[in-house]
Amino acid sequence: MSEHQANLIDGKAYAASLRERIGAAVTTLKAEHNLTPGLAVVLVGEDPASQVYVRNKGKQTLEAGMNSWEHKLDVSATEEEVLAIVDQLNNDPAVHGILVQLPLPDQIDADKVINTISPDKDVDGFHVINAGRLATGQSSLVACTPVGCVLLAKHALGDLSGVEAVVVGRSNIVGKPVAQLLLQENCTVTICHSRTKDLPEVCRRADLVIAAVGRPEMITGDWIKPGACVIDVGINRIETDEGKTRLVGDVAFASAAAVAGSITPVPGGVGPMTIACLLRNTVKAACAQAGVASPEL
Repeated sequence: MSEHQANLIDGKAYAASLRERIGAAVTTLKAEHNLTPGLAVVLVGEDPASQVYVRNKGKQTLEAGMNSWEHKLDVSATEEEVLAIVDQLNNDPAVHGILVQLPLPDQIDADKVINTISPDKDVDGFHVINAGRLATGQSSLVACTPVGCVLLAKHALGDLSGVEAVVVGRSNIVGKPVAQLLLQENCTVTICHSRTKDLPEVCRRADLVIAAVGRPEMITGDWIKPGACVIDVGINRIETDEGKTRLVGDVAFASAAAVAGSITPVPGGVGPMTIACLLRNTVKAACAQAGVASPEL
């Protein structure tokens, strides 16, 4: 067994430096344009993971010098109640970004709620208009996790032009938008899914593998081309032999790290980038709504 060990792509450190740059940009926007970017989050129900996530979003939004609002509704809330809050936030000029925390309870149609958010305030990048703008290469708000993936890939590889990229997973939240972003970076992109023939062989072609399939440790080291960059979006909780649980990605980390050139850990890779990119989107949305040039972030 070789002693090779891939370079670790530290998403936590990159996200911290990005949040610092965002904080500096917000300070400038306040001083020069009297503009304080504001993010409103809507949370329906008591899902523990969502509650932690929303709390972290609020904390980091305030730390970056922005305004933060939380609207919490009971798990029994009706679709009409949620749509009424979205409508109110659409019409509030102090709110530049609106995020409705998913998943929503069964009685609420998530697509309907997302598509009621003003596309210009859709900092999650899930609105059908933003998805269409992204697909046609127009300026748009883009889903946070895919943006984080591409920033980390560029951090590891530099210019992505001509890179052979394989995306494993075709969800609307990660797989499809990350593929569109990679096309904009001039990568050659293959999207794989459950019907892909000889998936390991397709992955072995890749200079860059983005794993977003939601299956614990599915992608093993023998699927990875030596020296490739591996970005692992998966967050799966599995039981250990001691009866405890631990977080793992969609990539079998130890075997992949023995082959790859660089790899993101789970946790501490893509995860921290998601909130940092949400703050980045909120700044961009605030600038667009105020007619102010957006800072380079």
